[in-house]
Amino acid sequence: MQLVVARIGRAHGIKGEVTVEVRTDEPELRLGPGAVLATEPASTGPLTVETGRVHSGRLLLRFAGVGDRTGAEALRNTLLIAEVDPQDMPEDPDEYYDHQLMDLDVVLTDGTEIGRITEITHLPSQDLFIVERPDGTEVMIPFVEEIVTEIDLVEQRAVIDPPPGLIDDNAVVAAGSDDEEGAGTGPDGAGKGESS
Repeated sequence: MQLVVARIGRAHGIKGEVTVEVRTDEPELRLGPGAVLATEPASTGPLTVETGRVHSGRLLLRFAGVGDRTGAEALRNTLLIAEVDPQDMPEDPDEYYDHQLMDLDVVLTDGTEIGRITEITHLPSQDLFIVERPDGTEVMIPFVEEIVTEIDLVEQRAVIDPPPGLIDDNAVVAAGSDDEEGAGTGPDGAGKGESS
């Protein structure tokens, strides 16, 4: 299975280094020296990581065959894609790969359906679940222990206990009422486990 692990940003310096927006919890494994990565667009790659270092809180990479700023700038906005065994699990039992979380049903602790995870956004401070509700609207749920109380891959669901105001209670009630469009719709993608 192929997963996007990073996006190349701006060139850094004159020796071919680039900044990288990391999209994996295991950059040392996926983006370490010697890693060979497919790319999107495919014509840019594959790229082999030659060196990596952290500078001012950002990961900088240099790829084999890219030795100057011009070559580095040509890689800007390229997605880096790693081949991952779908059965692999992160070493930490409280960590998950994006493909494991995609399409999970999101429910409150009392079982009230909120929606389905359609996207995961990685921010510097935390990750966000983008959850599509049954009525087609979206809500963002911070993927933090205080809010996401349980991830059950067997039952294909994420249980949340949101603070007041995070989820509009009226929308949840309306989505589940009989007179609203889309009422009674159940989970429509749980168990797919596919990654975009």
